[in-house]
Amino acid sequence: MATVYLGTSPYAAAILRRLAQSPHRPALVVTRPDRPAGRGRQLVSPPVADAARELGIAIAQPEELGAPEVRAQILELEPSAVIVCAYGVLIREPLLSDFELLNVHPSLLPRWRGAAPIERAIMAGDTQTGVSIMRLTEGLDSGPVCLSATEPIRADDTFGTLSARLERLGGDLLIRALDEPRTFIDQDEAHVTYAEKIRAEDRLLDPGMGTQERERIVRALQPHIGARIALPGGAFLGVLRAHTDGDRLVLDEVKPPGGRAMAFDDFAHGHPALAAALEAGA
Repeated sequence: MATVYLGTSPYAAAILRRLAQSPHRPALVVTRPDRPAGRGRQLVSPPVADAARELGIAIAQPEELGAPEVRAQILELEPSAVIVCAYGVLIREPLLSDFELLNVHPSLLPRWRGAAPIERAIMAGDTQTGVSIMRLTEGLDSGPVCLSATEPIRADDTFGTLSARLERLGGDLLIRALDEPRTFIDQDEAHVTYAEKIRAEDRLLDPGMGTQERERIVRALQPHIGARIALPGGAFLGVLRAHTDGDRLVLDEVKPPGGRAMAFDDFAHGHPALAAALEAGA
C-alpha cells in the first residue's frame, strides 16, 4: 500500500526522494502553498513541491491542512503510513486520530525539539546530533520515538555539510521504521531543549561574544541564511565563511549590503578603513 507524505523544506525534499525510491513510494505529497519570494516577489514553490513534480507524484498544496477536503483526499487513498517531515505547521485533530503519523526529525529527541534543530546543535557546540523517528502528537515534537541514530558534528561542519549527512541518515532510518515492527518509547521530559526558529538577532556576530561562539554561528547559518555584522549607519555585512586564528575571528567570505558574495580580501581592497575596523574588532 502507498504512503502519503507531508513536508515543505529542503531537508524534507531529500527525505521524499529517498522514500520514493523504496517500496513505500508516496501516492500523494501534501506541502505548503507557493509563496512570493525575492525582490521580484514572484511565486516560488516549496522544495518538496519541486521534488514531487520531478518524481511524478500527485501534489496537494492547501492553505489549511485541516480542511475537510484534504482529510478526505488522504482517507480515500487508505495509506499504509502517513509521514511528516518539516511540514512547517503544527498538525492537529482529526488527522492525528485518523492515522499513525510518523515524523522524521533531525535531532536526538528530546534535545532540540522545534524548527531549527541542525542550526541550534551547531551553535550550541554539540559534538553529536542525529535523527529521530517519532509518532506525531499534539505537542511540538513531543511524541514517543521508535527509532533514532546518532551522527557526529565535526569541528568544521556547516549547516550544509551536516544537513546532507542527516538527510541520508533520516532517509535510511525512515525506511527501517516502515519495514520493521515499531515500538515507541516516551521522551524524557527532563532533557527537553527547544530549537527556536532563527531570528534576525541570532544572525548577528556581536563583538562581545566569544570567538568560538561567533565562528559556530557562521557555520550554523552557512549556506542558507548567513551570519552578519552590524555596520555604521544601520547596514549589515553578511558573513558567509570565517575561521578562528587563536582568539580572533578571521573573515573569509562576505556579502556587502546590496552586493555579491566576495572574498574578504577583495572587500578590504575596496573598503580598507572599514575592513581594518572589522579586523580590529574581531
